[in-house]
Amino acid sequence: MHAKIRFLLKKIIYFAHYFVLIKGRQQEKQQKCKNKHKRKMAQEDVFKKLVSHCKEYGFVFPSSDIYDGLGAVYDYGQMGVELKNNIKQYWWQSMVLLHENIVGIDSAIFMHPTIWKASGHVDAFNDPLIDNRDSKKRYRADVLIEDQLAKYDDKINKEVAKAAKKFGEAFDEAQFRSTNARVLEHQAKRDALHERFAKALNDNDLNELRQIILDEEIVCPISGTKNWTEVRQFNLMFTTKMGSTADGSMKIYLRPETAQGIFVNYLNVQKTGRMKIPFGIAQIGKAFRNEIVARQFIFRMREFEQMEMQFFVKPGTELDWFKTWKATRLKWHKALGFGDDHYRYHDHDKLAHYANAATDIEFLMPFGFKEVEGIHSRTNFDLSQHEKFSGKSIKYFDPELNESYTPYVIETSIGVDRMFLSIMSAAYTEEKLENGETRVVLKLPAALAPVKLAVMPLVKKDGLPEKAREIMDNLKFHFHCQYDEKDSIGKRYRRQDAIGTPYCITVDHQTLEDNCVTLRNRDTMQQERVAISELNNIIADKVSITSLLKTLQ
Repeated sequence: MHAKIRFLLKKIIYFAHYFVLIKGRQQEKQQKCKNKHKRKMAQEDVFKKLVSHCKEYGFVFPSSDIYDGLGAVYDYGQMGVELKNNIKQYWWQSMVLLHENIVGIDSAIFMHPTIWKASGHVDAFNDPLIDNRDSKKRYRADVLIEDQLAKYDDKINKEVAKAAKKFGEAFDEAQFRSTNARVLEHQAKRDALHERFAKALNDNDLNELRQIILDEEIVCPISGTKNWTEVRQFNLMFTTKMGSTADGSMKIYLRPETAQGIFVNYLNVQKTGRMKIPFGIAQIGKAFRNEIVARQFIFRMREFEQMEMQFFVKPGTELDWFKTWKATRLKWHKALGFGDDHYRYHDHDKLAHYANAATDIEFLMPFGFKEVEGIHSRTNFDLSQHEKFSGKSIKYFDPELNESYTPYVIETSIGVDRMFLSIMSAAYTEEKLENGETRVVLKLPAALAPVKLAVMPLVKKDGLPEKAREIMDNLKFHFHCQYDEKDSIGKRYRRQDAIGTPYCITVDHQTLEDNCVTLRNRDTMQQERVAISELNNIIADKVSITSLLKTLQ
């Protein structure tokens, strides 16, 4: 009898422990979901704050704002255009100033329509789109699957991070990745999905893309359902008409990329500039795409600006040059000082019809790693096609080899607007100060900041404004300055922090006696007394684009 009672008690205790364990696991799972939701909300909040900040301080406005805006089109305000121009200058000088064999051009937006037939854009410039029937929202099918791949990567990285925290310095990441059961399970699922996805893309199998979305149980972020339509192809080019009459008009395209303007001018530049291979042609210009999903502020727009360089090389050397330019371009990004962990390479699963190698440089945005720049080995496709469709020879005669050939091309292409967004998102900072206050500061690289120096009289009397104006009149020839005399000095500092001004100088009563001013550093908020005569020497080198360019050598 006692034995039976003991047996029953053991059973009760066992089931009690079991239920406690199950309950604990459920609570842990719920907490993980809550934490994940909090992180997502935090990221979304940061992005919302950034978008709001851009409008409030004159960086970016919705286009046609007084008419409630135009979808996926934006205007750059007084601060935004300065930052944008500085980004373009940094890129342009890194190409044409630092490389003797790279020159620049500016080709027209309107081009002969046959150019786009030759390039393949008329027939092949498509994205796979899919609609959710419940939310009525449209998505790129390939992006949905890429996001799913990223989720597997996140799961693996979380397991690695937990193990690294647990084992400390003794942690061997490579061994952990190759032996841990959970990591291997996630990696196997990711690899299987990646293989299936890459095959579907390369085969242009739209039905398989939809089936992958269904099999992976990918849901619409809005409706939370899996009620998907069939996948369809969508051509991204804008068309218009050119001509004096409707009957005599010609169908033309707003260029979806700037590269073709370089290719059709390749021979003109080569001959007039007496360029020898290898050489490059750089261009900054507008492009237009009727994007399926234009979202995430200025990340994906229908009117945008590109900075492209096409580098012409001897056939057979293109993959070596591809590696060189990959490294060169990553160094250019890292020179901005946002941290190496903000960047990564992403090799393409599906190569464009013209490419034999392709890699993206991705930047950690508030909404995850996203493409900022692409490096492509375009082979000789473009030049060969234009030669074929135009009927004119554009081969290069190599005097060293004593033969003519069609050069191969390495392309570096970076979106100005995406670069702008990546810099803004990395620079946007909210800091808690010792006095309990919070300041919003844009920690922009000094060379890119819209305003380099703010000049402030302590008060609007006693000759201080006149002295401040005198200082500014001398310095404005060297860099962009701003005069500010409204509100308290503290409020003025906060305004300049919010637009990313690296230095502020304050003119006080003592200035009138010793010709010295208070120089304040944006990042450290440290203040020091310096002579007016030394201001240019102290500031100029630190805020010039030259200072950035020197780090690239």
